[in-house]
Amino acid sequence: MTADDLAARHLCPGILTHPLGLHCNVVADGASAGGPTGTDRFLAVLHRAVAQGATFVDTSDSYGNGHSERVIGRLLRTRPDLRLHLSSKVGQVRGSAEHPYAGRHIHHQLEQSLDNLYAEQLHLYTLDSFDFGPGDRYLGNAIETMHTLRDVESIKAIGMRGPFARYGASPEEWAAQADRFLHLFRLIKPDVVWATFNAFTPVVSLDGEDLFTFTARHGVGLVLGSPLAHGMLAGKAISRTAPSPGFTATAQPFMGRIEEDLHSLRVAFGDAPGTLMRLALRSSLQRGEQCVVVVGFTDEGQIDETYGCLGRPLTPLELSVVDGVYASLRAHLEGPGELSGQALPG
Repeated sequence: MTADDLAARHLCPGILTHPLGLHCNVVADGASAGGPTGTDRFLAVLHRAVAQGATFVDTSDSYGNGHSERVIGRLLRTRPDLRLHLSSKVGQVRGSAEHPYAGRHIHHQLEQSLDNLYAEQLHLYTLDSFDFGPGDRYLGNAIETMHTLRDVESIKAIGMRGPFARYGASPEEWAAQADRFLHLFRLIKPDVVWATFNAFTPVVSLDGEDLFTFTARHGVGLVLGSPLAHGMLAGKAISRTAPSPGFTATAQPFMGRIEEDLHSLRVAFGDAPGTLMRLALRSSLQRGEQCVVVVGFTDEGQIDETYGCLGRPLTPLELSVVDGVYASLRAHLEGPGELSGQALPG
């Protein structure tokens, strides 16, 4: 990585974007005691992020039943000059269809997403589930539909989810997910893989390679979500009302040891505001030139902190220090001995 590593990078052919984008899974729309509605706050954050240079906007038809898409569409109606890279997903909302991937349902959901987003084309459209019905009944239809949508330029790139399982899942569960991913990857032939990645994400072997080496060898881009592990890697306390209750329940018994490991990073890198956030984001951003990282948000201040903390790239030595601490963090959740012989991707 060079000093200009925050310049626009190629996620895949047709998508040249700022490497730090927005994960727009904020769906609340309630007003508080005469204050702004959730939609107003969401719009304000979008405006602030665009002013900071964000160009990649990631959402889904399942986020608030399309509410996230509709708010982004409101921004684009008022700012037709913006050239954002729009990413959405399909596969979680069935509606009245037999299955989320059945018949023309993918096509219908795309048309609705485009209407919500006030857009004529999606840059990235991701198959958001590995469930293609009994015996993969709808897999062939999903593949044919996605490739047709790309051929007619309704979408620029086809995405699929990376291997995923619950936090704290056993090595056997993750190995099964890796096998399932490899099977689908060879059939779908995606342009981009959308994957959760942070210090707590287990190392997954794909044909003997980590996710970053595997996708780079295949010329496939990566969108990395949850880089801050719901704020924990930024040093924020995680509550039982956090967005991922599964992660909260898994991490809670180990909070003392997790805080000790994060303290060791403060000792090594200093305790200036935003230091832990910078290390977590840099750890993801510097995994490869094909990686785009998407971050969640709650308010404009968080956007300023996120885009303002990045600073210079981490050196190889600094990355190795961060990797070592993050390996310790994973070990707390995975149990003793389970990381033996494994290395953090990168």
